[in-house]
Amino acid sequence: MIDFGYIRVSSRDQNEERQRIQLELQGIAEPNTYVDKQSGKDFDRPQYKKMIKHMHSGDCLWITSIDRLGRNYEEIQEQWRYLTKEKRIDIVVLDMPLLDTRRGKDLMGTFIADLVLQILSFVAETERRNIKQRQAEGIAAAKARGIKFGRPPMELPKEFNAVIQMIEHGQITQQEGAKRLNMPITTMRYRWKGR
Repeated sequence: MIDFGYIRVSSRDQNEERQRIQLELQGIAEPNTYVDKQSGKDFDRPQYKKMIKHMHSGDCLWITSIDRLGRNYEEIQEQWRYLTKEKRIDIVVLDMPLLDTRRGKDLMGTFIADLVLQILSFVAETERRNIKQRQAEGIAAAKARGIKFGRPPMELPKEFNAVIQMIEHGQITQQEGAKRLNMPITTMRYRWKGR
């Protein structure tokens, strides 16, 4: 039996150290700890997939909380069943002792674990939806206040209008115009439409 640890944070700038420390306290060896820095909306995560390929019947997966496994209700349920029933892997969720498949393998234990898993999976997906909703509301409010997102537009070269007129009159090609303006052709076309 090998113990594996799985860590997930939602973005590259988030720190996974808290989860790493919790797994180390459980004796999970560093080479058996896999980290993904992306959303939990689905299980299309490179390190998660790699870890699952290395796991065999009797191994144990340790996670700090169910939302680190994922944030999609149906997919969490599906993965849980796949890991515990098909691959015959035990799972330990550190912040929820009822979600420890090493214990309570009788009918009552399985029932309680399944019930808790459903509730926590629901909560994880609900939180994901709430985060997206709050983010959308924040962006809309910022836009209403006149805040612009993205890079500020590049200042156009002084000769931009003259070069565009040459293109429009067929004197030069768009590729030649982009070269003269020292800008990507897609940017030139975009700015041309917007003037």
